[in-house]
Formats: sequence, structure tokens, C-alpha cells
Amino acid sequence: MENMIKIHEITSRYDITARSLRYYEDMGLIHSVRSEDYAYRMYDETTLTKLEQILILRKLNISIKDIQRIFNASGSEIVLEVLGKKVQSIEDEVTLLNELKEIVLEFIHEIEEINFNNSSHIKLLFDKAKVVEDHLTKVDYIGKPSNIGRFVEVTQKLEKKPDIRVIELPACRMVTSGVKQGNNHKRFDKMWGKLDAKRKDRFFPRDFMWWDKENNGPVWWYAVEDWVTDADTNGFKFVDFEGGMYATAIVPDFDYNEALRAYNGIKDWITKHQSFVLDERSGHETMWHVVAPDITSFLGYRQVEYFFPICIKEDCTEQ
Repeated sequence: MENMIKIHEITSRYDITARSLRYYEDMGLIHSVRSEDYAYRMYDETTLTKLEQILILRKLNISIKDIQRIFNASGSEIVLEVLGKKVQSIEDEVTLLNELKEIVLEFIHEIEEINFNNSSHIKLLFDKAKVVEDHLTKVDYIGKPSNIGRFVEVTQKLEKKPDIRVIELPACRMVTSGVKQGNNHKRFDKMWGKLDAKRKDRFFPRDFMWWDKENNGPVWWYAVEDWVTDADTNGFKFVDFEGGMYATAIVPDFDYNEALRAYNGIKDWITKHQSFVLDERSGHETMWHVVAPDITSFLGYRQVEYFFPICIKEDCTEQ
């Protein structure tokens, strides 16, 4: 086929993966053709032009959804609207960054006026530190909110939202720890550790925790294979897990603030989404999972993934 370019030539020229090309095709942004004598995808010049436009827009962090709107529009109104919103978003971020810079400079100025070198007395050092803390948290600079309060507000606005992925967990049998604390969870940990060593598949994640509000305690679930019987569970009961769709995000460190940021980020994403809502049916709990705890020492931190049960709005309404 004349004037057609092979997929490996495109991936090399634009430094993108074949998977990305297939994804753009699945989203209806580009199209490929195949000939009877050639098994791989091929692309024409028109498609390459569209691909270049996609790559430029993605570099600007324009969403696939907005790129679809741009390509489906007959005029320039949509692209101007999308780029205009991007400019406004950048301007808002620049404003916040400049304000953050001024707040940090104020912090530096306040600290420079305190001389910590005159005494090594621990109590005096503590007293001076307390004076600085009180000053930063209570002084109203020219009618503005206190530095520390505004600092928190600005940094929250600048925080990167968590990357959300939507997955489907299969229905399965699980063993539950119940909500008892202390030794109960130690027994459960030991039990599922033995089962984990014997299991035939190596799919992850396998275990989840969630907070039982009614009984005020954490519950641990572990998905088991068909061969597991009551004799293998050390007295712990089975539950039928219905499975379903979940919106998930990784917390890079199991720190309260990081966890809260991810939790709120996923919840905000669900609230604003046009198609999904939180699935609040019984048995569809908001769960978390410690990712590959064995490699925590190599990472230097512990990864945790949150799972929020979701469903398509129409389906949830019908249930």
C-alpha cells in the first residue's frame, strides 16, 4: 500500500508505544488499515497529522475527552474553549505559586529576626520557638489571613490530584477477620499467610481492609481459592464478595495526610463524574490494600491503594 507508514516506524519517529497508538484508536481519535499481505497496522498521512495534534495536546495535559470534543467539532470554537480554560488554569496556578513564594519569604523574614545563637539553654530555645510559632499563626499581615492559615490554603490548591484508575474486582469467596482487635488480627495475619504460601495463582491484590462504622473497628478480608475449607481458616468465617467496579488511587506513603488527600481526591472525582456514582450497597465497602509489603524496605516507604466502590449512575438507580 503506497504512502502508508508501518506502526514500528511511527513508534520510533514519535517515541510512543504501540499500546498508546492502539489506545488512541480505541478512543476513536485515529484509524489504521491492514492489508491482506501485511499483518500489522498501517497509517496514512492524514492520520499522522492527527497523531501529531494529539501528542501536542497531551503535552499540554489536555484530556482525551476534550481531544475527542475538538476532533468532533466542525469549527475552532471547542479548541479555543479548551485552550482558554488551560490558560486560565495556568494563570491561577501561577498566582498561587507567587502567593506561596511571598508567604515563604515572610517566614524567612520572621526567622531571620530571631537570634537563636545567644543561648544554648533548651527552655529558652523552646520559648523563642513558641514566640515565632505564635507570631506566624496569629499575626494578620495587612488584613490578610494569618500566614500559616493561608499557607495551608494555597498549598492545598496546588496539590496534585491523585491519578484515578477504574478496575473491576471479580466476585469470589473471602475469609473475614471480623472487627475484633489485637490478637484476633494477629491470628488472621498468620492464617492467611499460610494460605497465601499454598495458593496456586499469584494474582494481586488479594487482601483488603475496611472500617466497620457500626462496630467501630477495621475488618480484614482475604480472597481464597476453591480448595480452601473451614479446616484451613482457623475458625474465621467465609463471606461472599460480590465484586464490582472500583475507583482506585495509590498513596505513595501510608501517612495520614497523604491518605486523606487520596481519599478526598477519589471522593471528589466520583462526585464530579458524569457517569459514575459511589456504590453504597451493603458489602460494597471503601477498602485499602498495602501494596507489595515485602518490597517496602527497597522502596523506602509503604504504598497503599484505596478502593472506592462505584457503579454507573443508571445501574445504581435501578438497584
